[in-house]
Amino acid sequence: MKHIAFPEHIDYLHRRLPFFLALEEWAAREMPAGDYFFSWQVDPTVICGRNQEIAKEVNLAYCREHGIDVVRRRSGGGCVFADRQNFMFSFITASDKVTEVFAHYVEMIAGALREIGINAIGTGRNDITINDKKVSGNAFYHIPSRSIAHGTMLYDFDPTHLANAITPNKAKLESKGVKSVPMRVTCLKNEGISLCPDEFNSYMIGSITDGDPYILTDEDVKAVERIEQTYYDPTFMRINAESGKAADGNHVIYRTFINGLGEFCVEYDRDPATDTIHGFRISGDFFMKEDVEEKLCRPFEGVSCSPRSLRETIKKISPENVIPGLTSDLLYSVCVKDA
Repeated sequence: MKHIAFPEHIDYLHRRLPFFLALEEWAAREMPAGDYFFSWQVDPTVICGRNQEIAKEVNLAYCREHGIDVVRRRSGGGCVFADRQNFMFSFITASDKVTEVFAHYVEMIAGALREIGINAIGTGRNDITINDKKVSGNAFYHIPSRSIAHGTMLYDFDPTHLANAITPNKAKLESKGVKSVPMRVTCLKNEGISLCPDEFNSYMIGSITDGDPYILTDEDVKAVERIEQTYYDPTFMRINAESGKAADGNHVIYRTFINGLGEFCVEYDRDPATDTIHGFRISGDFFMKEDVEEKLCRPFEGVSCSPRSLRETIKKISPENVIPGLTSDLLYSVCVKDA
C-alpha cells in the first residue's frame, strides 16, 4: 500500500477538512489502480454524514460561538467531532466490494493498534472500541471501481466540545446503553499508549504502508482544491435548505431508529387533490452503498400514498442494494406510521 504525502513547501497543516475529503476523491479518480493511505489532522470540526439533517444533529450556535467548523462528507454514518487531538485516516482501494473493503479497513486499523499493546476491536456497524468504549468511528463510500474508507482516531479529546457540539438522537444513545456522547468514548492517551502523537502517526503510516510514498505535485494540489470547492456548495451542505416543517395533514414526517442500521427520517409532501407523494426524502446516519436520493427517493415521486402503492414501489427498489441491511419490510415500516 502506498502512502500519499505532501511536499515540504505546501502548508497542509492549516487546511480545512474538505481539502482532505477532496484528496480522497482525487486519489480515487486519478491515481492508478492500487491501495493508498494517508493521515491528517484539522482544527475543531464537526463532520456530518451524507444523509444527515445538520440542523438536527449539530449545535450550530455552540459551533459558531467556539469557532468549530461544520462540514458534510460524501460517506454515510453519523456526526463526528475532530480536532488536533484526533487523527483522521483515509484508505482508497480499487474495488467495488464496499462491505469487504470496509471490514478490511477497520480490521487493518484495529490490528495496528493491537501490535502496540492496545486491545482494539472492530465492532458494531463502524466503530473500533477499547474495553467497550469507542476510540474510532469510520465510514465508507463508493465510486465506480473505487472504494473509500475513512475514520477518526482519538489520541486525546475535549469532553466539553464533544458533549456540546453534537446533539445525537436520544434513542441512538440509549441503544448504546449511555446517556451522553463522552460516556461511550475513550482515547489512546487514557488507554496508556506509550507513543507521543507524532510517534503514533509515524507508526501508523509505517505499519500500514510500504515502499516510497507518492508525493503530491503542485498540479495535483490544484486539482484537489477544485474538488474541494464542491464541499462548500450550499446544495451539498443543505444547512439552510432543510424544511423544518412540522408534520400536518399534508406534510408527513416519520422518524424511527432501527438497531444495527441507525436513524431514519422519512419526510414528504402529500398532494391533497391526488393523494400522491412529492419531495420524498430519507435522512439519517445510516450507511449506503449507492446514492440514496437517486435510488431510494426519486422512485416515490408521484406515487400514491396508499399502503399498497408504497409496497409496490418498495418492491421495485431493492433497498438492501442501497442501504445494507434495509429490507423491503423495514423500509415499509419507515415509510408508513404504525406499519
